Amino acid sequence: MTSKPTVQGPASDDGFRADDSFHVFDTTLRDGAQREGINLTVADKLTIARHLDDFGVSFIEGGWPGANPRDTEFFARAQQEIDFRHAQLVAFGATRRPGARAADDPQVKALLAAGAPVITLVAKAHDRHVELALRTTLDENLEMVRDTVAHLRAEGRRVFVDCEHFFDGYRANPAYAKAVVRAAAEAGADVVVLCDTNGGMLPAQIQAVVATVLADTGARLGIHAQDDTGCAVANTLAAVDAGATHVQCTANGYGERVGNANLFPVVAALELKYDKRVLPPGALAEMTRISHAIAEVVNLTPSTHQPYVGVSAFAHKAGLHASAIKVDPDLYQHIDPEQVGNTMRMLVSDMAGRASVELKGKELGIDLGGDRELVGRVVERVKERELKGYTYEAADASFELLLRAEADGRAPSYFRTESWRAIVEDRPDGSHANEATVKLWAKGERIVATAEGNGPVNALDRAMRVGLERFYPQLAKFELVDYKVRILEGRHGTESTTRVLITTGDGTGEWATVGVAENVIAASWQALEDAYTYGLLRAGVEPAE
Repeated sequence: MTSKPTVQGPASDDGFRADDSFHVFDTTLRDGAQREGINLTVADKLTIARHLDDFGVSFIEGGWPGANPRDTEFFARAQQEIDFRHAQLVAFGATRRPGARAADDPQVKALLAAGAPVITLVAKAHDRHVELALRTTLDENLEMVRDTVAHLRAEGRRVFVDCEHFFDGYRANPAYAKAVVRAAAEAGADVVVLCDTNGGMLPAQIQAVVATVLADTGARLGIHAQDDTGCAVANTLAAVDAGATHVQCTANGYGERVGNANLFPVVAALELKYDKRVLPPGALAEMTRISHAIAEVVNLTPSTHQPYVGVSAFAHKAGLHASAIKVDPDLYQHIDPEQVGNTMRMLVSDMAGRASVELKGKELGIDLGGDRELVGRVVERVKERELKGYTYEAADASFELLLRAEADGRAPSYFRTESWRAIVEDRPDGSHANEATVKLWAKGERIVATAEGNGPVNALDRAMRVGLERFYPQLAKFELVDYKVRILEGRHGTESTTRVLITTGDGTGEWATVGVAENVIAASWQALEDAYTYGLLRAGVEPAE
């Protein structure tokens, strides 16, 4: 077996240099991009690559140059436009074709032309795939691996080999699967990656196979796990337990079918549970930001319940939990959320107890001062309103207004509603007209305002702005960011209750409000009233009434 040189990543501005003894290898730009609903432009890929390099992964697999013009352009631009501080760029491709020479294979030439310092080759490790997909012999497949790896090494490239369908192949023919590993390692591959391509393995199986292959081949091993059993992260860590020193992951677990091993819980576990320093100093605290930033680029809503980085990862709802957290947050949290750039959140609902309300008040900057009577009133008020259909765990702004109303004896007020109406007009040509009229009082003056909109709620929103902006110019910055409607269970025959959640922003932040009524427009008006009131309070405007 050839000796392996010690290769380190590029030195960063902070002096951090990746330790080659353990690799965090990201394949979001290739394998992650195969997720249904993701379609990355070259600009998207460049942006994600910058985020991943900032995070401090060891390697970024950029795609398959030569396979499509987009990936070819990405490699050309990435090396010109990105000053990689932590990561090395990796090109992905396949072993040469059967019966050819690696030096003459156009696909292998395209890999070299991409200019990446590292190349990952996919190789067949399942005997049936060799015979049925490649339509060649088992011996020729081994020679394809040897020839391609040796050629790329002779051209000065570092080579990793992904053994596709390795675990299924090992189960069918362990001797041949291990022969592929040996062929890659002996030809000069620095890492041989065992791939659970179909994602069907479980942690105990992964650990046993990796340990056996490591003992029998002596090759440096990596792991690539798909998440079809929901075990990709666990399988990745099981492989590390068995001796793998190279983990392949994707940001937020993006990937084909149900996805790949999620980069963020894997890295968090390595850093916080295994005590492995795989990121630059301080990078782990950027993890939540990086996760959400990449989600924005791929245009997918971040998973609220994702481990470590989800907004619900450190959210507490039960009163029993809140009571314990008030004494010591570690009693119901496995880590300090700030270690991964997240925050603890207290959710207020009909399950809330006194401790939940006190902690939520503190989170919102309202000191309840241990006033047991006040806290008790708030708890009862929340339970009473949630029974009617309100939800405060998703509407912090409405809860803060309720809390202030109980604490101060009245809610902050900037305007008073006399009446409102919304008219939807259907026309013979099939078009619609939506018009709203609002009658308000602000600063002692009666206001009547009318506006049209692309729906009755939008018309009400516009009419409110028309009437109030001359008194409160801050409203010009307000924007309805999200609008959700849920029909709650009916209580009297066909009657039902409607809950509306509105998210509003002002360019510097967002807040959520809730309204509940027997029709969607009335519920929307309640949520709009809270949204405008809270927004003005947030802007530091002194209440007028």
